[in-house]
Amino acid sequence: LAPENTLMSFQKAVEQKTYGVQADVVLSYDGVPFLMHDKTLRRTTNVEEVFPERAYEHSSMFNWTDLEKLNAGEWFLQNDPFWTAGSLSRSDYLEAANQSVCKLADMLEVIKDNTSLILNFQDLPPAHPYYSTYINITLETILASGIQQQAVMWLPDTERQLVRQIAPGFQQTSGLKLDAERMREKGIVKLNLRYTKVTNEDVRDYAMANLSVNLYTVNEPWLYSILWCAGVQSVTSDSSHVLRKVPFPIWLMPPDEYHLIWITSDLISFIVIVGVFIFQKPAPDIPLLSCRWRLGSIRTYNPEQIMLSAAVRRSSRDVKIMKEKLIFSEINNGVETTDELSLCSENGY
Repeated sequence: LAPENTLMSFQKAVEQKTYGVQADVVLSYDGVPFLMHDKTLRRTTNVEEVFPERAYEHSSMFNWTDLEKLNAGEWFLQNDPFWTAGSLSRSDYLEAANQSVCKLADMLEVIKDNTSLILNFQDLPPAHPYYSTYINITLETILASGIQQQAVMWLPDTERQLVRQIAPGFQQTSGLKLDAERMREKGIVKLNLRYTKVTNEDVRDYAMANLSVNLYTVNEPWLYSILWCAGVQSVTSDSSHVLRKVPFPIWLMPPDEYHLIWITSDLISFIVIVGVFIFQKPAPDIPLLSCRWRLGSIRTYNPEQIMLSAAVRRSSRDVKIMKEKLIFSEINNGVETTDELSLCSENGY
């Protein structure tokens, strides 16, 4: 419903009463933490129009004064990545079109009293002036915002020990699939993984070890329901406005009810099939059984036999000729009795 990593998107998330939000943090060249998922600004801003010669530079190599000049919302309306632009109200459409690159501090001000936060970071280029201190600067920005430490899920593995010393209340979160013992050794209490990377057994094992799992990116109610039933504690979604309308897992039924429906369907299918065989009768004017028995007594078949059986009942010159051919054909095959030469007549044979 809004361009990613913009202030509007986090405002929408708060309106939807989500449990938390996720953001990707980068440090500008002059030391301002801002939100950007990609390494460059090309996909989600108009940097190619404003700074065409710098379009392929790492986003962290821009000063904040340059970042403020970029539009971070027009791409969303033009590309329409979720086919939702047409459903936006006039006011939302105009607001999305005028979004700019978002400061981390501005986002924290919007969500600090309402939701939790998963934070991820981009590695800075070695030439960046804050290459060795960007973790400290980001931590200072977070703590200065007033957000409760317990509401922050810290995802980067870099300088995890330092983060625990400065902000012991943060929920240490891993983006790598680890076993429960290894997670306890590293002080990790939560996992943030792609939903394709875990099994039902993994979820149960983590739950038994008192470790929670958040899976991404889940946008469909049916997938949301499956993960809910598997025991997953939370999911990350682009469609919170859709999933919040699912009060319980869809298609969920008790095992006894499921078995009853399954068995009943099998019985009905069996009865229908048996009924078809019982009530299906041949047409009264076709001597089906007699023809089968009689044809079974003929040792071989040839075109004359088939054509003669299908011939009209009145006698004709063609029928007589076919009879003669059939008699000679049977004699040549060694048939000696006239019983086996009986042919269809006015009475059926």
